[in-house]
Amino acid sequence: MHEYDAQTAVTATGASTYAAELSDGWHVGGGINGGYLLAIIGRAISEHLPAKPHPLSVSAYYLSASVAGPAEVALDVRRDGGSMATVAADLRQGDATRITALATYGDLGRLGDDVRTTAEEPHLPPVEECVPSSMAPEEVRRVAPLMQRFDMRFHPDHVGWAVGEPGRTGVISAWFKLADGREPDPVSLLLAVDALPPVTFDLGMPGWAPTLELTAHVRAVPAPGWLKVRHATRNVAGGMFEEDCEVWDSAGRLVAQSRQLARQPR
Repeated sequence: MHEYDAQTAVTATGASTYAAELSDGWHVGGGINGGYLLAIIGRAISEHLPAKPHPLSVSAYYLSASVAGPAEVALDVRRDGGSMATVAADLRQGDATRITALATYGDLGRLGDDVRTTAEEPHLPPVEECVPSSMAPEEVRRVAPLMQRFDMRFHPDHVGWAVGEPGRTGVISAWFKLADGREPDPVSLLLAVDALPPVTFDLGMPGWAPTLELTAHVRAVPAPGWLKVRHATRNVAGGMFEEDCEVWDSAGRLVAQSRQLARQPR
């Protein structure tokens, strides 16, 4: 079993509740990575709705920081129609609700295959010409052990923050895959949209940026191989910033999009 599968595993404990064990290996800053937590919620919903296994839209509100250890995902199916279902989900630890989310699920394989988009696939140099995440400064790897879960190869223009020379363009992009070689699927895209360092690193503001809300749209089943991930922000104000993400697969398809609102690093 791949590390990702083992550490996002859920076990049914009731008609609509699932137990999970949050791994400390996904820790970043003051809590567990939000994308990892969203993937656990996503997996619980997928197992609960086997006929509609794929996330189409997930909106999550992060209420408190999660810690390593036992957790529970409680589900409430609000509607289960012919092709789509809408589910409310809470991720809890003890008496504390960590995340509350609302998700629409379906079967991406049953959707139409027409694609009309003005989105442009981001340009990245070949993988071997990009900067591996293993070269991140020691202080970054110490604060964010989750980086060891990924193989990320950053665009050379987007890693100046690592040597004290941020580009200040509000963009970070990288090739991305799970370090254990596990191929991407629709649920794992919920992790991918929150995997790169906060885009505020490129603005000269390093540090943990707690997510307040994240909405992800999964648009297609990803092809095997490397993903291209691009994060961008246009507005930092009131101690918060938005972060827009696009995920493109190895076939050049835009497979996931997200926007999150987060606090700027302290």
